[in-house]
Amino acid sequence: MNKYNIGDVITGKVTGIEKYGIFLSLPDGSSGLIHISEISNQFVRNVSDYASMGDFLEAKVIGFDDNNHYKLSFKSLQQNKIAKKREKIVETSKGFSTLNSMLNQWIDEQKKINLKKIKKINKLC
Repeated sequence: MNKYNIGDVITGKVTGIEKYGIFLSLPDGSSGLIHISEISNQFVRNVSDYASMGDFLEAKVIGFDDNNHYKLSFKSLQQNKIAKKREKIVETSKGFSTLNSMLNQWIDEQKKINLKKIKKINKLC
């Protein structure tokens, strides 16, 4: 019935932009919607800031509606790209020794700052 499966990444042409999302025409002749909630993890004030008519966008298939139109996501693609860029954190032989050596100094500095604040408050009272 549907040429594409959930999880597939497809490229479609923007054929409509509404307040609630972006419509794409897909290569198999079907259509899909990138709902405003699937455009970005950030607040989307204006959908047209993310696409223009005639643009080609990649989107991930996340489902189908009752009329077999594709439900698409742009933000899930962006999350995958961000996740791929993350590098594994490699533990060094020093471990937390740098933090340990600075901790007492930072505590002393904070105590001095707090004492100055307390003295100011006492003068005001």
